[in-house]
Amino acid sequence: MGENKEAPAGVLPGTLDMLVLKALASGPLHGYDVAEYILRWSGDVLRVEEGALYPALHRLELRGLLASEWGVSANNRRAKFYKPTAAGRKQLAAESFEWARLSNAVARVMET
Repeated sequence: MGENKEAPAGVLPGTLDMLVLKALASGPLHGYDVAEYILRWSGDVLRVEEGALYPALHRLELRGLLASEWGVSANNRRAKFYKPTAAGRKQLAAESFEWARLSNAVARVMET
């Protein structure tokens, strides 16, 4: 029979900014591609809805962690492309370190 996959879940509270910065670390993307990156690289588990994604992109841009410019998407539509600033790359490194520390701690507790 077919593979039994659960429906994609929302992103864990407090992780959206980190995931957005990670998605953009490899190059500029527009909003839809950021959401697709997260969904694809999470193995179709983490779904970022537009109502959470676009406010996060704007928030990160206002904080100086992202820069943006208008361009044309793959389907020939006008789109805003985002990329991390130096401060955004530094923030990603700090959040990645803290995420690894916390997730390892939770894993240790769950193994007992």
